Amino acid sequence: MTAGSTLARALVAIVILPALALAVPRTGTPRPPGPSPRYTVEQFMETTAVRGASFSSDEQRVLYSSNETGVFNVFSVPVAGGKPVQLTRSLQDATFAVGYFPTDDRVLFTRDSGGNELPHLYVRTSAGQEQDLTPGDKHHASFFGWSQDGGAFYVLSNERDARVQDLYRYDAKTYARSLIYAGDGEHVLSAISPDEKWLALEKSRTLSDSDVFLLELATQQRQQLTAHTGSAHWKAATFDPSSSSLYLLTNEGSEFIRVERHVLATGKREQVEALNWDVLSTAFSRRGTWRVTRVNEDGRTTLRVHDVKTGKRVSLPGIPEGALSDVTLSRDEKRMAFHVDGDRAPGSLYVYDLETKKATRLTNTLGRTLNPQVLVESERVRFKSFDGLEIPALLYKPHQATAKQRAPAIVFVHGGPGGQSSKGYSSFFQTLVHHGYVVLAVNNRGSEGYGKSFFAADDQQHGKAPLQDCVEAKKYLTGLPYVDGARVGILGPSYGGYMVLAALAFHPDVFAVGVDAFGISDWLSALKALPPHKEALREALYQELGNPQTQEAMLRDISPLFHAEKIRKPLLVIQGANDPRVPKASTDALVETIRKNGVPIDYFVLPNDGHGFSSTKSEAETTLKILSFLDQHLRRRQ
Repeated sequence: MTAGSTLARALVAIVILPALALAVPRTGTPRPPGPSPRYTVEQFMETTAVRGASFSSDEQRVLYSSNETGVFNVFSVPVAGGKPVQLTRSLQDATFAVGYFPTDDRVLFTRDSGGNELPHLYVRTSAGQEQDLTPGDKHHASFFGWSQDGGAFYVLSNERDARVQDLYRYDAKTYARSLIYAGDGEHVLSAISPDEKWLALEKSRTLSDSDVFLLELATQQRQQLTAHTGSAHWKAATFDPSSSSLYLLTNEGSEFIRVERHVLATGKREQVEALNWDVLSTAFSRRGTWRVTRVNEDGRTTLRVHDVKTGKRVSLPGIPEGALSDVTLSRDEKRMAFHVDGDRAPGSLYVYDLETKKATRLTNTLGRTLNPQVLVESERVRFKSFDGLEIPALLYKPHQATAKQRAPAIVFVHGGPGGQSSKGYSSFFQTLVHHGYVVLAVNNRGSEGYGKSFFAADDQQHGKAPLQDCVEAKKYLTGLPYVDGARVGILGPSYGGYMVLAALAFHPDVFAVGVDAFGISDWLSALKALPPHKEALREALYQELGNPQTQEAMLRDISPLFHAEKIRKPLLVIQGANDPRVPKASTDALVETIRKNGVPIDYFVLPNDGHGFSSTKSEAETTLKILSFLDQHLRRRQ
């Protein structure tokens, strides 16, 4: 889905924010003086989403993706600021920038077809010609990085065998390629050493338990580096620029993920960085001057930059306050590009000079007519679930909601399983709140970012304990003086859409309405029909959700499709006609059963979309549909 909408925003952001209160909701963002303007959905949708950042070979321009044309395309903008130049002109298929070539103005980008989730890698010449470097109809290809000298780049593709990802090395001048590694369907490639002698591979037993292996390319000898007992997350983060060490991420023996360094020559292991939150990644600048770490802190991801020579953390004065994403260091290590956004300020592209400590804003993405002071800041809150477990959430309160004018409310459930609702701009949330709906974005058990035990607490519990967390979220909302407890609905995309259907089927009297966007209704069929390129995760998903070969009864029990006759409350179902994860035929069957029972149901099919939105037009139409549905069945319900 498009960035900026939390209808399935998988935000990986880096935030520099002051600490906020976590438990009790404040009174909300102060209402601006004077009468507040009334914005339409169209005005909110004028906000532009931007993503990605890559410096040109001369370090004078930054490449990024933007949906200002209605569909994501590739743009370039001077590092000193100025008018962006549009480089690709797709009218339907989302196109995302990978990066400039290290030595010239050619550009790499990715594009799929009609949301089929089979992206290809393309090159755009300086003259504007486009060439598919990974042609074919049924395979999945993705960029894997540049060689240390910039003379080649790496691509993952499953063209040889749909079940496995192979690694190819492409010559940067001729595009001639050679096979470096043939995948085996069990191990997932995570890093290649700069000297091209080593590969780091990962193998998952479950979504909470994994191992890292080291493969020597010359001998094809594979060594397990992280043998352990119990459940522990092990992931390869990066090799250092000298190819002497592999940096690992793990939570073995602790709740949170830390950084460790494995010396290749000796096998010596030492801890590098440990905090009371999960480290998401750590990476080096090209020459190894800087090491950049991202940390997930209670729904915000903080940035830590280290001087590798001194080992000290670098201060970053002048960086705008907000959520930072897509952090990229220039090849000369003097500049850093990133996106900054906040709850009331959508992501904009910045460049930061590491010598002068000056930040330059390169894009302006907020809709022209929107006043940020009229928008709403979320609050981090927590509530107790049925078993005493504390559940984190983000609360959005409309300015007009009071104890005398109680508002309808929405429990929002993120995608996943294992996703997270995080602070950052959402046109969709701001639209709902502006039109009078309280929104509680729940991070139910199984959400990432809150420790190993919390993340694993939903294993084999889907449709049960995590769903009960959402029921308790409704109780929490009902206890707020400005919420009308009789008018609380539930809404979510993807896995969150499943939770909506499960809530209406298994707790039919709790929520007044439901909105399911791209939600799975039949886990039995979904797990049997995993796409071939997900083969390496098959067993991990079975451990997480259930094995369709041995746990058919359980999977039927938690699949709303087989219990659709229990749904009694109004429901809006949103479906992409080309969705490869949630086949339209399965959703058709669900909708037909509900209609036969005389339940108010609205079925909205997006003809040109897959598992999410391919354009702002689709997103705007869907937002209007959702708002109209809620106004009809929730706002007017007394």
